[in-house]
Amino acid sequence: MRKFLGFLMISTLLVLAACGGSGEASGDKESKTVTIGYFPNLNHAPAMVAKQKKMYKDHLGKNVNVEYQTFPDGSTFMKALAAGEIQGGLVGPGPAMNSFISGVDVQIIGASSTGGTVIVSRDGSGIKSWEDIEGKTFISPRVGCTHDVQFETYMKEKGITSERIGGSMKHVTGEPARYQSLFEKGDVDVATAPEPWASVMEAKVDANVVIPTSEISFGETLPAAVMVTSDDMIENNSEQVQKLVDAHKDSVKYINENPDEAIDITIEGIADITDQQLEKSVMENAWERTNFTYEVNADVIQEFGNSSHDLQFLKEKPDFEGFVNKTFIQ
Repeated sequence: MRKFLGFLMISTLLVLAACGGSGEASGDKESKTVTIGYFPNLNHAPAMVAKQKKMYKDHLGKNVNVEYQTFPDGSTFMKALAAGEIQGGLVGPGPAMNSFISGVDVQIIGASSTGGTVIVSRDGSGIKSWEDIEGKTFISPRVGCTHDVQFETYMKEKGITSERIGGSMKHVTGEPARYQSLFEKGDVDVATAPEPWASVMEAKVDANVVIPTSEISFGETLPAAVMVTSDDMIENNSEQVQKLVDAHKDSVKYINENPDEAIDITIEGIADITDQQLEKSVMENAWERTNFTYEVNADVIQEFGNSSHDLQFLKEKPDFEGFVNKTFIQ
């Protein structure tokens, strides 16, 4: 039933996309354009490095035009993937899971990084530890996003929950690049911050680290970002998918072997999208909290999904059979 609903959903979206007069025909093994999506976050550095070093282009060949599209959150990314507007890219595991469960044909074909989620509090909020967060306002990029689930899982284990499930914490959403201004205005007390935005707020507005990456739920095991593509791409353009994965693996290896240059590329990539020029010292601090890897553990994905269900982000306990595809990584 999941595949049938996903087929109907994607078919409808593809028809709408075709009406716009752009994009290649589905199943075209000689697609002339491949569009890759990503976010302006440190966890998506492999996409920025691969773009700057033209790794995707080198692997796909001169007959394929490579384009890039950036997104503010996982929901819009997944809608673009379902509509065929992008052929793959990097996204948080939470949005990918939600789409898979909803019937969208999507598969994880690799990881991008682990770590990089930090819980920080506003200077002057009086919040020094998790005990002080009860009744306060926290922000995440989206309701039920990866960072939200990590934070709420941790807090629920401590006996504190959000108003959404009968608790005391107030929840608002917003783009991580805007967290600093919201802290300055006093609009929020706590932020579930993907790097480098946690390090930015530490440096710029004296934000306090309340829960470090090493302690937050799934902080060092869950992929902070995953590489995904559609079933359609895997079934009809598997050679292109393999080339995308090979380029991604090259990028991750390059980052680990050349961290200093990779940091410079990531700073430039984020500035191009957000108009925020991050200091290198800030990025270096964020880099230490992140581990770049293309390996992905399906068991951790399932555990994270179970926690999303426990927090009532998902109505039913998920079954992720067929969701993680290690064929291309291996």
